[in-house]
Amino acid sequence: MKAAFEPLGLSPLVDSHAHLDHEQFAGDVDAVIQRAQAAGVRYIVTIGSDLASSEAAVRLAETYPCVYATVGIHPHDATQFDEEAYQRLRELAAHPRVVAIGEIGLDYHYDFSPRPVQRAAFARQLELARETGLPFVVHNREADGDTMAVLRDCAADLPGLLHSFAGSLEMLEECLAMGYLVSTGGMVTFRNADGIRAVMAQVPLDRLLVETDAPYLTPVPLRGRRNEPAYVQYVVAFLAQLRGVEPSRLAEITTANACRFFRLPPVAA
Repeated sequence: MKAAFEPLGLSPLVDSHAHLDHEQFAGDVDAVIQRAQAAGVRYIVTIGSDLASSEAAVRLAETYPCVYATVGIHPHDATQFDEEAYQRLRELAAHPRVVAIGEIGLDYHYDFSPRPVQRAAFARQLELARETGLPFVVHNREADGDTMAVLRDCAADLPGLLHSFAGSLEMLEECLAMGYLVSTGGMVTFRNADGIRAVMAQVPLDRLLVETDAPYLTPVPLRGRRNEPAYVQYVVAFLAQLRGVEPSRLAEITTANACRFFRLPPVAA
């Protein structure tokens, strides 16, 4: 029997990475957001991964006061990236509800786009972050070396976030030295995620964000369900136990970090 979803009484929370435009949310976004708010989620950052989803993210942010958007082209779709796409992203990035460029980066697991094309799109979108003054959100899967090489070359002085961080402790240390933040979500709760937990235990609390990556990567104890922003509370509760911090305190810290990084209005507990 699947566990029931129950609010844990943690507030305030921020889901720093969700995909509210995903087809799995078609028809019940209102209910998803209501459940998130009931669970103490003050803000949801919905992520652009191509032009269509970036435009959808902006529309969602216009519709729901608790939602903010990022715009960018994911490495899976790097072949879509050209100068016309750059200019459209630049236009979208000027919207007051857009808070970052992303998710951008490299994915060598699926290789849906050729690796040189991924690297070129990644570097060019980091230029967009520099041009717009917005922070950036990085997707990295099985491409640690090249991800860090591009960041060193293009963004060592820019504010950045590596989402769903699964790199080594050495990679974490370099990211921290460059001033970046990292986020984690449901994966940290998985049974086979000892490596991720070991790294997450070492992240300074002032550099840590939490996320769902909804509808993907549902955390324990709700594995097997569609993930949604309300479930970020389980990530916070798990991390609090891992770090030996009171869950309410970790909620406050990660929320303050998210508000600072994305330049969101501050919230009180």
